[in-house]
Amino acid sequence: MNRTIKLLMISDIFVLTGFGLIDPILAIFINDNLIGGTIFSAGLASMIFFLTKSIIQLPFSRHVDKTENKTRWLILGTLLISIVPFIYIFTSGIKMIYLAQLIHGIGSGLAYPTWLGLWSINLDRKQESFEWSLYSTLTGLGTAATAAVGAAIAQFIGFKFTFALVGIMSLIGCIILLWLNQKRKKSYQSSLNEIITERTGRDKEFLER
Repeated sequence: MNRTIKLLMISDIFVLTGFGLIDPILAIFINDNLIGGTIFSAGLASMIFFLTKSIIQLPFSRHVDKTENKTRWLILGTLLISIVPFIYIFTSGIKMIYLAQLIHGIGSGLAYPTWLGLWSINLDRKQESFEWSLYSTLTGLGTAATAAVGAAIAQFIGFKFTFALVGIMSLIGCIILLWLNQKRKKSYQSSLNEIITERTGRDKEFLER
């Protein structure tokens, strides 16, 4: 398994596992703790997220396919996603939840197609099914484990602590992606050095003639 696939997988484990802490309890938080919060409001907040993500990701995917530095878009999208749990901490009314879900949708719309593109072009040949299955298994197990943990933390410690923990985990996932960018810069510099060396050798050979 190559380094890029490992980094993408580890990053997503942190982000998805983190949000697995709050996804099962967000509707309860909205209904019981916010001004104007109802079950209908929770459903509307979820709609805002999916609608925003769906509107953005399709046209953006066309753009990112033509972009050389895809990693920066993945980092930006993941950073926007990481902000969302911290917004929840300071939320007192349902409008802030709507804003958070809008930001979550924008971040996901940028990150999701970019992540898929990077993952697809870096899959190891003849290991595609295994690497997809490993990713699905690890993220699934992480989300399953944290669903109950998140509910327990929210009940016995509080929602704010849960949101802070999710935000920190998502930021760790975002920081991991910075290593992808460093790898790209090193790869670019290595290719540039090879071109310069090759060109210098040709020029020297020409002068000797």
